[in-house]
This record gives sequence, structure tokens and C-alpha cells, in this order.
Amino acid sequence: MSGPLRRVADRLAGVDALPTPARAVFSHYAAGGSLELRAIRLQQRVEDEIERMIDDAYADVEAALAAEFGRESVEFSYDTKLTMPVELTLAHVYRRASEAAAPGINPVSGRRATDPISKFRRRRADSDADSVELVGETRRAREVAELVVVALLDGDMRDAINDGEYEDFEVDFDLSPADRERVAEIAQEVLQAAVQEQFAAFPDDVRGAYDAAVDRSEAHQDRDPHFRALLADAVAAAEADAVDGVTVEGDTDERERDPATAREALREEYKHAEFEDDPALFDETELDLPYLVTQYGRVGVIYHGMIEMFREAGIELSPEFERAVVLSIIGAQVWLDDVDDFAADVREGQLTPVTAEYLLAGSDAEAYDAVVSITESYLDAARDAAETSDAPITGIAVEYIRQDGEPGKLPR
Repeated sequence: MSGPLRRVADRLAGVDALPTPARAVFSHYAAGGSLELRAIRLQQRVEDEIERMIDDAYADVEAALAAEFGRESVEFSYDTKLTMPVELTLAHVYRRASEAAAPGINPVSGRRATDPISKFRRRRADSDADSVELVGETRRAREVAELVVVALLDGDMRDAINDGEYEDFEVDFDLSPADRERVAEIAQEVLQAAVQEQFAAFPDDVRGAYDAAVDRSEAHQDRDPHFRALLADAVAAAEADAVDGVTVEGDTDERERDPATAREALREEYKHAEFEDDPALFDETELDLPYLVTQYGRVGVIYHGMIEMFREAGIELSPEFERAVVLSIIGAQVWLDDVDDFAADVREGQLTPVTAEYLLAGSDAEAYDAVVSITESYLDAARDAAETSDAPITGIAVEYIRQDGEPGKLPR
């Protein structure tokens, strides 16, 4: 019966009228995954927990803002998409613990069923000791998740402030531009202090994993002027391909570049860049994925750091699970953010895999197909890694990303 059921699920996954989460579940099942309602309920629980963590962090921000602006109370919000990998990791730990726990014990809540059947089944199990350890593991994972959530918010706010982007900092009263900037500064300062306070409860190696990820991420950000120059070169080549050479502003000076070499530089330095040292995380096939080096530096290293923080805190996570998270996030960055922001990125001279493809391809149609193909390559690899690591919730998340994209925003 699985064949017919999977075909039905595949058809349902393509029904746009259905909610995206439902289509993601059907798509996951159609691709060979399992329908695990218990895992889905765990994911819903984790989403609620992460939401509470964010609310708790923002409560301190609201108190600081109320004091700064002389108001009785303030409602603050900051839109971020960074927490999905934290949800996937916590849900993965919860599911693994639930699968391993003795009958009648819920290692997530710490509760033990007291009915006679559950007691009888537990007596027949080898030991309750492992279940006690599992309760401790889920509690520890929850503590790490809270630290990571606040750290990600702090880092995201810091990047927004550095870029002069204040529109996502919202309060429930009117702000002048100067006041909005002050709101952003206060919010980031409060969260930065919270991160430092929470680190005190963890081994120093947890902080070390975080600091290393931030350093690698900032090193990539430092190359942004160079990437913008690559984009400017390729744009100039597209606009003046009949000219022998074009002069563009580089990182620190002006340089001559033949239009024929501009696209090649974009390919070599951005699309097909090579790692100085290949990360052990990826296999040979994945190392050939377009844009892997630049997008790993852009978003992947942050979530590699997140996984390392869990590991240093004593939470075991497999390389396959980490690979599923990192590849899915790179796929999401391209398919959701870069596709959605394409028009603005073109106007602002922002180099992304999507803006790059529209300069490298021979036509809009070819570029559109390339973006779709590149996204599918990342998401398929992420799905395979999720299956290998027995992480069905991550597999469903991969299909959610796939279903939630809006490629119709791209020229074709």
C-alpha cells in the first residue's frame, strides 16, 4: 500500500490551497520518509518553547526601553528567521530521547506514567537509569538552545546595526529615525549582556565554539566589498560587452578588467570557489555544489558553530545531522531569502547566488532554471543527510523550504 499512498501524498504536496506545513509533510512522505505524528507533535512543542525563549529575551529589552523612553510599558518585536536550526536540533534531541526512554517515561517533560500497564512495562525494561540520564540530556539541550537563541538574536541585531538597517526593530509607539536607532542599540546591548551572563553556566569550550563561529562569519563579511566589486564587474561586462575593457571601482583602487574575464572571475571566486582546507563535514559530491564555499561562509559556519556549542555542552549530534542542518539552511537562504530579495539585491549591488546566476546565464530563462536546479541540489542533499541521521523532523523542514519558495518572483 505504500506505493499508492506515496503517490497520493505526492499529489497532495502539489495542492497550493493546502497550508505549507501540510504540503511539507506530504512531500516528505512522498519522497520516502515516514509519517511520524509523534515527531510532528514534538516539533510543535519545540516551536512553542523557542517562542517563549524569544519572548523572555524581549521582556528584558522591553523593560530597558520603557526606562529609556519614560513609558510605563513597551511592546518590542524583531523579526528574525535564524531560529529554525535551533528548533530542528532541539526537536531531534527530544525525539531521540523519547525513542530511547523506558516505557511510560516522557524524557522531555520528565513525567512518569503511573498506570498499572506502564509500571508493568517499565519493570520488564532493563533499567530506569538510562531514562533518568535522558531527562537530564533534554533539560541540558533546552538550556543550550536558550543560549543559542539569544546569541543568534544578538548577532543578527549587531549585523543589522552595522549595516544601518533598523526597520525590523519595532515598538508600539511612534519613533523618529534617531529614536529607532536608539531602540536598536538598546535591544542589542541587552541581549549581548544576556548572552554573556548565560555563558557563565557552561564550560569555556561552549563559548569557544561560539567565538570561533563568529570569527569565521565576520571574516566572510569582511569580503563583502570584494564580492560587490565582482558583481559590479559582471554588470559592467553585461552592459558593455562590445567594449575592450571596463574600468570599475575595486576594493581599494581602480583596475582594468576585460569584460570577457568578469564573468569568469565571478565563477571562480564566488560560484566555484575552493576551500583552503575542505571541511570534514562534506563528502566529495557535496564539495562540488555551486556556491558552497561562499554560502558556507555566509550562513553555514554560524550553524556549524551552533552544533559545536551543543556538543561542547555534552549533547551528542552526528556529522550527518549537522550536514542536514547546514545544507538545508544554505538551501533556504537561496530559495527563500535570495529569491525573495532579488529585485532589491540587484538595485543595491548585493551579490548572492541568485543575482550571480542572472549575470552568468545566457538568458533569464537559463538563470531561472539554474536557480531552481541549484536549490534542488542543496535540498536533496539535505534530505538524504536527514534520512541517514534518522532526523525525520529535519526532513520535513527540508520539504517545507522547498514548498515555501516563490520562484515566480524571478524573471524568466
